[in-house]
Amino acid sequence: MLTVFGSTALDTIRTPKRTLKNVLGGAATFAAISASFFTKPGLIAVVGDDFPKKYHNTLEKYLDIRGLSVLEGKTFRYDGKYDKNLNVRKTLKTELNVLGYFKPSVPKEYQRSDFVYLANNDPAQNTKIIKEFDHVKFSMCDTIEFWIRTKRKDVVKMFKSVDAVVINDEEAKLLTKEDNLVRCAKKIMEWGTKYVVIKKGEHGSLLFYEDLIFSSVGFSVESVLDPTGAGDSFAGAMIGYLESKKKTSISEIKKSIVYGNVMGSFAVERYGLEGLLRLKKSDITKRVKQYGKMASF
Repeated sequence: MLTVFGSTALDTIRTPKRTLKNVLGGAATFAAISASFFTKPGLIAVVGDDFPKKYHNTLEKYLDIRGLSVLEGKTFRYDGKYDKNLNVRKTLKTELNVLGYFKPSVPKEYQRSDFVYLANNDPAQNTKIIKEFDHVKFSMCDTIEFWIRTKRKDVVKMFKSVDAVVINDEEAKLLTKEDNLVRCAKKIMEWGTKYVVIKKGEHGSLLFYEDLIFSSVGFSVESVLDPTGAGDSFAGAMIGYLESKKKTSISEIKKSIVYGNVMGSFAVERYGLEGLLRLKKSDITKRVKQYGKMASF
């Protein structure tokens, strides 16, 4: 079983062409729904009593939501604006609301999960909750600039408690104080994790394991409307694929990264979660085949 822990949010996303207000978002939401095309993830997250019923129904359709708590108060909200090229997103407002005082615990049904993904969240909380699982075969985590700047020591400690770290290129440089991605990955592995995956947006990703470096290109799409959640979709697909295969060999991890790139490409083609919610498994299979042709020589 796969469990995903992190944030479920109501997002306001401002792009040059369109503004979305209070739409379903959050790192754990994107990751878990992306993973749901490979397995049935359990979600551990919190929302307020203002969380719309239609979004609750969406989560229930794709995920096991026995770990979703509803507390009195407002749901976590994020407000961000992209530049004209959709390459830079500026955070306008972050309201933790119920997420700020949420005390998560792992439901008994989830404790036997052998795959766990800790989505962008308070690193100290992530490190604590991973200990509540009984037999974790493979665990992954992500982090962002906010936690690196405010809880760097906790981020480093979190990395020691997981098998794989997924992080974007700029945040890897910020965290390690290195300006070269190879040196960034080596430093992160020195902190205790086995695998490091550095996301490079439209340029794909790099996997580091011992002395191996595996470079994967991004899937080229004609129209990018909203990059929100692409990195979370990437990570969710990775661990969802691995859970479906019940294997964590380096060859399967490489394949999982291909699926991650493909799922990320679907996420950016529509606004919010629509790129994932309109997907069929046949669409994924077709695009993976296209990816194979694109990347081979």
